Amino acid sequence: MENINCTFFFLLASFLFLGFSTEIALGTLFTLHNNCPYTVWPGSLTGNGPALLSPDTSTLSPGSSIHLNPPSGWSGRFWARTGCNFDSNGSGTCSTGECVGLQCTVGGAPPVSLVEFTLNGAGGQDFYDVSLVDGYNVGIGVKPTGRSKSGNCEYAGCVTDLNKSCPPELQVTDPNVRGSVVACKSACAAFNSPEYCCTGDHGSPQTCTPTQYSEMFKNACPTAYSYAYDDASSTCTCSGSDYLITFCPSAV
Repeated sequence: MENINCTFFFLLASFLFLGFSTEIALGTLFTLHNNCPYTVWPGSLTGNGPALLSPDTSTLSPGSSIHLNPPSGWSGRFWARTGCNFDSNGSGTCSTGECVGLQCTVGGAPPVSLVEFTLNGAGGQDFYDVSLVDGYNVGIGVKPTGRSKSGNCEYAGCVTDLNKSCPPELQVTDPNVRGSVVACKSACAAFNSPEYCCTGDHGSPQTCTPTQYSEMFKNACPTAYSYAYDDASSTCTCSGSDYLITFCPSAV
């Protein structure tokens, strides 16, 4: 009887362990990959749950990647910081995407390209998008990958380098690099008027319509948010997927 009990408890423990391991294995995995020819410092801000980036995961040299495991139901955003200088204490500044220190305590300062996520939302789906509502600094893309993904699971992103075609009135230049356009402002940030910011009398989907600037962003990056009410063609859904987030993607 003793041997039978030992065998039973061993099998039960093995089953529970395997079940626990499977649950971990099925958790969402974010892979952040730097395809830019320069170093980027990924930024992240969480809407709930723990922060995902640490000092050890806050620098991406060209061609390198990091892997992050968010908890179920996590929501937040990622972006790239460029032209950063940090000291040994993690204090410093960035040319674009500044967020106070090596580990971000606030969102990236506009203009900045964003990836936004809500995992395991309504209907058990993940919701994600690439947003240029706060302007553009670096190309960015999201691709659902691996596992048993289901649903639309579309690619979202901006492959085009908008810094090269940014109108003079929206350009942000780096004083340390003469003539270098490092980011492209949103029209809202540049002009601060209701028709561009979707505020006041323009604070609804019916009264805030695309402008020449948002259409420029949309034509260059059709799957990215170009202004505040650009939901219909910009929000993607998927279930059971991991996600590859690429800075400076070269193709879909």
